[in-house]
Amino acid sequence: MRAPRILVVDDEADIRGLVKEILSEEGYEVEVAANGVEARTLRQRHQPDLVLLDIWMPDVDGITLLREWFSTTANSCAVVMMSGHGTVDTAVEATRLGAMDFVEKPLSLAKLLRTVEKALEGARARKTSARTKSSAIATPVGKSRQVQQLRNELLRHANSDVSLMLIGEFGSGREAFARFVHDHGSRAAKPFVAIVSSALRELDAEAALFGQGGQGGMIDEVSDGTLFINEIGDLPPAAQRALLGLLETRSYLRLGDSKSRPFHARIICSAQPDIEPGVLRRDLLSHLSAALTRVPSLREYAEDVPDLLRHHVDRMVDGEGLTFRRFSIAAQNRLRNYPWPGNVQELRAMVRRLLLQGGGEEVSLEEIERELLQAAPPVETLVKQDLLALGLREAREHFERAYLQQQLLLCHGKVGQLAKRVGMERTHLYRKLRALGVDFRSVSDDIES
Repeated sequence: MRAPRILVVDDEADIRGLVKEILSEEGYEVEVAANGVEARTLRQRHQPDLVLLDIWMPDVDGITLLREWFSTTANSCAVVMMSGHGTVDTAVEATRLGAMDFVEKPLSLAKLLRTVEKALEGARARKTSARTKSSAIATPVGKSRQVQQLRNELLRHANSDVSLMLIGEFGSGREAFARFVHDHGSRAAKPFVAIVSSALRELDAEAALFGQGGQGGMIDEVSDGTLFINEIGDLPPAAQRALLGLLETRSYLRLGDSKSRPFHARIICSAQPDIEPGVLRRDLLSHLSAALTRVPSLREYAEDVPDLLRHHVDRMVDGEGLTFRRFSIAAQNRLRNYPWPGNVQELRAMVRRLLLQGGGEEVSLEEIERELLQAAPPVETLVKQDLLALGLREAREHFERAYLQQQLLLCHGKVGQLAKRVGMERTHLYRKLRALGVDFRSVSDDIES
């Protein structure tokens, strides 16, 4: 059995060195990162069992990294936060986002070792529980025509070896459904390795994928299982070239090696519905899209929202020990009519917040309205703009600007999705956005940051 892998992320060299020395002497495999960029790369490459994550760093804070990791992967590794300026609010926020514990600096080495051991034990228990429930969790939930069709399509693809592309919006459950395909196919007992495309950098993409010298890469980890590539459109050019060569030759070469190794894994990837032409190499796209499945947005099967609410409540009560609460009929009806810009991921996060906050056994409509108000983008409502005080032309421009800004936020800054949503031809929509002074590029950047 291999030793647990621990990643230490801290911008102070002395602390990194001390913690690595102590943990290495205890028999752990330890990697260190000085900032958020290094942390993303090492976490993706080495798949640690535990991350000791500093909150205050020069490029990106630990809370942002924590939120990013637990929103993009279904089974994130255990995380323990570290800070010399910890507050109760920060500790609560970190725990809410998924951190297992919180330690203050200066570090007590005895407490650090106890915390590490406890976190690793908790992570092992969580993974064991997740493995026993993984197929049931990933199964598309609902009775609607869209969900039944999706479930049947995924099962048809399960025993195939051709590359599969899952096309859908952010948060629609594409990675969970990729795992569903994996779990129901002949490779179910083999590894499932997920890659976040944006975590691969142009300079070291090949090393991360194929390994270098004696150090293996992600392709070694997947063996003959399933490789899932999240948001294929975010792959840097170097990674696209490397992946194309892998698919064409079904072999790869570690950097520094002279002997190629066979590649037997299946590839499943996800992409946005409006992935722009030219973002992905045409020859690579041809390989990856041998089979296509469209994952619907939650707005398209809103009738299943009550089933999804019950499903996630039961999961969190059984798997996380949260207190049971049921959603009132009024609350369910309100959420059936909510547009869900973040799809199933947004619904799951809302359920967790409401269970963590506690309250009566029933989640009321008033609680839902408060949640939706907090989640709403900070754009002034049309009523507060007092359009009746304006001339017709000016009032129309105010309305169109506010309307398109709100719709653009719901579409995650994607103009292609916006065009379909509002029923306009894309060229005319671009012209309209420019005329109204709506900077769709900044909206997209704000959402992705």
